[in-house]
Amino acid sequence: MSEKKEGDKLIVNNRKAFHDFFILERMEVGISLVGTEVKSLRGGRVNLKDGFARIDRGELYLHNCHISPYSHGNLANHEPTRRRKLLMGKKDIWRLSGKVREKGLTLIPLKIYFQRGWAKVELGLAKGKDLHDKRETEAKKSANREMQRALRGKGNFED
Repeated sequence: MSEKKEGDKLIVNNRKAFHDFFILERMEVGISLVGTEVKSLRGGRVNLKDGFARIDRGELYLHNCHISPYSHGNLANHEPTRRRKLLMGKKDIWRLSGKVREKGLTLIPLKIYFQRGWAKVELGLAKGKDLHDKRETEAKKSANREMQRALRGKGNFED
């Protein structure tokens, strides 16, 4: 999802994923939910921190995504960490399964949002970062921050 459209509403963003992984490719998929899960999503009660997607028998599933039970739900409330089916075309799933079989690649949820009333998940094909990669990324961010700070202060004096 490159640009924000008018009907989009971001629910949760997985910031830890960008710290722990190199994101090689992004894709938008639908998600199959029950009613109380939708109500909890609209309330923003979801955690993607430990979530991942896996292909099982030609279908794509989201695992370990915690959607809290709906506060006004009854006995029919959902299980918080159940596996949820992701909606994607078969050809795309086959293409992804070939890539995931490569060493070190995995599918992780980057964000959940509503688009024109439908819940969507942005998945990322990711490769894990080593400790030195994480340090290097943090050093680059710090250097960019210092450079921006210096450029902002530069225009305040006269020649």
